[in-house]
Amino acid sequence: MRPLKTLQKLYDEESQVVITEKGSPPRALFYGEGFLQEDLPVGTRVIFPRPPLEGVPNVKAAIRWAINHPEGMDPLHALLKPGMRLTCVIDDISVPLPPMVTPDVRQSILEVVLELCADSGVDDVHLVIANALHRRMTEGEMKRMVGEKIYDAYYPDRYYNHDAEDPDGITELERTSHNEVVAVNRRVAESDLIVYVNINFVPMNGGHKSMGTGVTNYASLRHHHNPKTIRDSDSYMEPKASALYTKNTRIGTVIDQNLKVFHIETTLNNRMFGAPTDFLAKKEEDYTEADRLKFQALRFTLSKLPRAAARKVLNAIPAPYDVTGVFAGATEPTHQKTLEQSWKQYVVPVEGQSDIVIFPIPFVSPYSVNSVLNPLLVQVMGLGYFYNLNRGVPLVKKGGVLILLHPAYDEFDPVQHPSYIEFFHRLLPETRDSMKLEHKYEKEFAENPSYVHLYRKGNAYHGVHPFYMWYWGENGRQHVGKVIVAGAENNHVPALLGWDRTDTLSEAIEEARGFMGRSASISLLRIAPTVMVDVK
Repeated sequence: MRPLKTLQKLYDEESQVVITEKGSPPRALFYGEGFLQEDLPVGTRVIFPRPPLEGVPNVKAAIRWAINHPEGMDPLHALLKPGMRLTCVIDDISVPLPPMVTPDVRQSILEVVLELCADSGVDDVHLVIANALHRRMTEGEMKRMVGEKIYDAYYPDRYYNHDAEDPDGITELERTSHNEVVAVNRRVAESDLIVYVNINFVPMNGGHKSMGTGVTNYASLRHHHNPKTIRDSDSYMEPKASALYTKNTRIGTVIDQNLKVFHIETTLNNRMFGAPTDFLAKKEEDYTEADRLKFQALRFTLSKLPRAAARKVLNAIPAPYDVTGVFAGATEPTHQKTLEQSWKQYVVPVEGQSDIVIFPIPFVSPYSVNSVLNPLLVQVMGLGYFYNLNRGVPLVKKGGVLILLHPAYDEFDPVQHPSYIEFFHRLLPETRDSMKLEHKYEKEFAENPSYVHLYRKGNAYHGVHPFYMWYWGENGRQHVGKVIVAGAENNHVPALLGWDRTDTLSEAIEEARGFMGRSASISLLRIAPTVMVDVK
C-alpha cells in the first residue's frame, strides 16, 4: 500500500476536480446578476476552488507580531521618531470582491499603526488611498474601509484619495535603468517613513506593484500598462512569467532606494459567501435539500427583479473573509511570504489543458464596485483575469475556445465609466487592434480635459482606463481561437468585442465542438470563490 501521506495528497489534489458523469447534478453558475442551472456534457472537467484556509485566531495580535518581527527591516516601533512625517498608503476597494465584512482588515491594521504612532510622538500622519488612475472612493466607502473613528479623526485634510493629475501633488524620482519614469505622490515622497497597508486578493497584488502603481501617474504607468508588456506576460499571477511584474520591480526598486517603505501585506482565504448564500461555495454533489431550495429561491428572486435592483441585492451581501496571514517589512521578502500563502489557498493542480473552457462571469469586478459590469469589464474578466488565473500554462489550449456566461448587455455607468462609453462605441467599431488603439488614441483620452476633470473632482475612472482594460485581455485574445458569449441578450455587443454569441450554453458548446472537433475536451472553472489552476 502507498504511505498514508501519499494517499492523502492524491485525495486532496483530486477532490477539487470533478468529472461530469451521467448522473451528475446540474451546475449552479454565475450569469451576471443572475444564475444559470446547467447540465454539462459527460466528461466535462469541473474545477472547484479549494476550501477556505483557517484564519488567524486573532487579527490584531497577528498584525502586532508581524510589525514587531518584520522581514529585512527593523520593527516598526524602532522606525518611529517623535516629530517625523509619516504617510500610510492604503489599497483602495478594488479588492476584495465582494467587499469584506467589517471591520475591514485595513481598518484593523491602521488602528494598530496609528496607536503606535501616537505612543511614539508621531502626529504628522496622513492616510493616502492608492487609487492610481482608478476612481476616487466616495466618502461612504472611505468611512466603511477604515471605520468611523479613524474617518472622523483624519477626513478630509489627512485622509484622502491620491490625485494622479495634481500638477503640484506629484514628484519624479530618478529614472530606472531602462529610462522609465518613476513618479510618486508628493506627500508620500516627502515623508520620513511610508507604511503601505495592503490586501492581497490574488498573487498579482502587492509587492513592488503597491507603490509603483498605486501612488504614481500616467507618465509612469504607461511603461508597463501597454499591449507589448501584456503580450510578454505569460501569467499575471506568476512573477517569473510576468513582464508586468518585472517592470514594476524595476520601478519599485528605485522607489525603495529613495524612500523608506514599510510594507504590511495581508492574505485572505476565499470564504466569499456567508450564511445566506454559503451553498454557492459547495460542489453541487454536496448540496442538501435546503441548499437546493435556497438556490432556487435566490435564482427566482433575482430573475424577477430589475437588473439594477438585483445588483443592489448582491452588492449588499458582504463576504466573511478570514485573514490567513499578515507579513511586514521590506518589499521583496515580505511579498514572497505573501505569495506562498496566496498560492496555498488558491492553486488547484490539474492535468493538461482543455480544448474548450467555460468561465461563468459574476456581477462584480475590481473596476465595478458599487457599479455595473459593462461590456469592457466583461471582456477584462474573461480574457484578462480569469484566463490568467493559472501557473504554468493557461487552462485553455492555444487556438481553443473560451465560453463566457453573461448577458453582455450594453450598459455603462456614466458617473464611474464615462470614457468607457466613448471607447466602446467610437473606437472599437474602427479597430480592436491594441497596438493601433494605443498609438492613435491613448494620449487623446489620457489628456482629455473633461475626463481629467471627472477623475479629479468626481468619481470617474481616468480617461485612459478603458485602454488598460482592453490591453489586459490582450494575451487572452492572442491565445484563443474563438470566444463565445452564451446567453448574450443582443448581437451588437459580442460583435463589437469580436465574439460569437448563442442563446444558451448548450448551443455554445455545440458551436465550440464544431470549431475544435467532436471529441474536444471541456473544462469549467467554477468561479467564484477565487481559484487558480496549476496546469501540468
